[in-house]
Amino acid sequence: QVQLVESGGGLVQPGGSLRLACAASASIFSISAMGWYRQAPGKQRELVARITRGGSNHYAESVKGRFTISRVDAKNTVYLQMNSLKPEDTAVYYCNVERWSGSDWYPSGSWGQGTQVTVSS
Repeated sequence: QVQLVESGGGLVQPGGSLRLACAASASIFSISAMGWYRQAPGKQRELVARITRGGSNHYAESVKGRFTISRVDAKNTVYLQMNSLKPEDTAVYYCNVERWSGSDWYPSGSWGQGTQVTVSS
């Protein structure tokens, strides 16, 4: 099972930007989809963005137009570019391998440590 390590989080002011990276321990070339999730204190983990090998990306409504997910298979890395950050984006961000159930995608791997993003003035 591929291991994933998230990085790039930090403290940023509202309106600022961060780029998160998800580095895999093995090739992600054959992985159909990867996802970024986040979990804020007292809330359930939620999908932020998903990218498929076919180039079909999905975003949560709350981040559309502000976040961009991308993947560089040659580097075994998935990125999340976050612009125009808001305090409500504060959370621990995780990545995961997505699997197709036949009707929907779901996170299939174990969760890593995540990377903390704090948006505050």
